[in-house]
Amino acid sequence: MKNIAGKTYSLFGDDATSNGYFEIVRKLTDFHLEKFRYTAEYLLEVIRLADKKIKVKNRQQKIADIRAVISENLKQLLSPYLGGIKAHVKGLSLLQRFDATLRTKEYQYHLYMIEIELVNRINRESFFKADFKMALFPHCLSDFRSRCLSEAGDIEHICQKCTKDCHINLGSKLLKQYGIEPYISATMDQRKLFKELKNQHPSLGVLGIACIPELARGMRLCHSLGIPAIGIPLDANCCARWMGRAQETSFNFNELEKLIDF
Repeated sequence: MKNIAGKTYSLFGDDATSNGYFEIVRKLTDFHLEKFRYTAEYLLEVIRLADKKIKVKNRQQKIADIRAVISENLKQLLSPYLGGIKAHVKGLSLLQRFDATLRTKEYQYHLYMIEIELVNRINRESFFKADFKMALFPHCLSDFRSRCLSEAGDIEHICQKCTKDCHINLGSKLLKQYGIEPYISATMDQRKLFKELKNQHPSLGVLGIACIPELARGMRLCHSLGIPAIGIPLDANCCARWMGRAQETSFNFNELEKLIDF
């Protein structure tokens, strides 16, 4: 891995790897579970209340719980992995402001970081019990030194192993060892895609690798469709959607192997 600076975040912080980020997120998650004596499921529900579209009972009490979750610990320990968010949001065009992913605020990043860890803990066993397990890579993980030769497959695009150092190629080899079918995401309407897959494979599990906001929202989408999802965030958000011009990014292979070594 090499330190990569994204548009709004980098899981490297000031380190040479993103290993430290994942250790901090695990410790923060444990801390809040112990502090509030919540189950992982209940803490996840509380965190997801950051989305105003979710309706729940006892809203005032739960909002108070959210404020407790957005604690100084999160700000102090997770802010080093974030940067330039206010300037980025302020600089969005009128059209871009309609994109919920692009306008993600700093406190939402904090919550999503913990949310992804909680979802992995909750769904990991159910994911591996699924009869059909698949993974989705973003195109920004391909080797930018050569043209990607991926081809359309039965579900999404499939890696053709064109370069040995490509993150998608290396990740695909690892996933296949654990019985997980890797694909490269190309479909814009993921709700439609997952609904069709759920009809074809009633026992379906999905593993996602994406930038933090998209991974958290993808996990929520899968939850709404009854699909156990797990995932690893990209080390930095560098695709054209964020940067204007696509730049290569990476993900933590060690953390992926920890997640799928069940």
